[in-house]
Amino acid sequence: MALADIGVSAQSFTGSQAGFLTDGNHRNAKISTITPGRIESAIADGVVPVVAGSQGVSPERNVTFLGRGGSDTTAVALARALNAEVCELYTDVSGVFSADPRLVPKAQKMSYITFDELLEMTASGCPKPAMRSVELAHNHQVTLHVRSAFTWETGTLVTQEVPEMEQPIIRAVTHDLSESKVTVSDVPDRPGVSAGIFRALAEADINVDMIVQNVSDKGKTDISFTVPTEDLAKAESVLASDSATALGVTRVGTDDTIGRVSVIGAGMKSNPGVAATMFETLADNNINIEMISTSAIRVSCVIDADRCEEAVQLLHAVYGLDAN
Repeated sequence: MALADIGVSAQSFTGSQAGFLTDGNHRNAKISTITPGRIESAIADGVVPVVAGSQGVSPERNVTFLGRGGSDTTAVALARALNAEVCELYTDVSGVFSADPRLVPKAQKMSYITFDELLEMTASGCPKPAMRSVELAHNHQVTLHVRSAFTWETGTLVTQEVPEMEQPIIRAVTHDLSESKVTVSDVPDRPGVSAGIFRALAEADINVDMIVQNVSDKGKTDISFTVPTEDLAKAESVLASDSATALGVTRVGTDDTIGRVSVIGAGMKSNPGVAATMFETLADNNINIEMISTSAIRVSCVIDADRCEEAVQLLHAVYGLDAN
């Protein structure tokens, strides 16, 4: 209607009409195939197609929802199906920043970033774009342009490789306050116990993130891991079940006052000392580290949630990311 009001010929499409066939998971459906024939016909006729985001249809012809961030996923999937040169994702900020600009006023907008770096950022707290849309774009090599919905300024291009000769060591510092820590204490240290615990959590559709298992002591060990806070009660229920008790789970502790801070950059693969600098910075400011997780281009630490904002600001400065 808004387009028609300004004289632009447009037509709206549901997910089903746009050709999105998904599996039968109604709340977090996965796209099976796209047959965008009606969208292609509209474009050929000079009509602007407006597609409802996050929608699809199951094999049983029921409407499905693509889950959180599904509008971004819809856009990327359509761009791939239509062989678009670039997929523009509009947000409330002007691009991808080196940190949350609400916490770090000197955060810098990046002109370019790699898919790998942005995937690590979205997995560790960067809210936009949706991680699933970045994964889809990466898998199908769809160039992304993350930009503001309120201005015409150039945003951040997301590609396979950035054009610079040398990658900066650290590109961004992210944080996440949406997870809680679970510690299962004094479980038997024998094959199959960890598998049983995490299989039960997976079957309850609980996504486990960071995992740390302590060294065995007298045949017993402790396992700590993080889960989304919204799933904490469900995780406690799983660990209190008869099947968990049969595995030797008798003591479970939880902590919903944690935060995760991460430093990310493809350049750290060839530059030693990134983790040491992070740990030293936190230690010098009396910020205790409870858990550590790493990948080739990311180091994450679980700390007290109340110190997370401070940690982001300190790390952003120590890695030289503050804008002049």
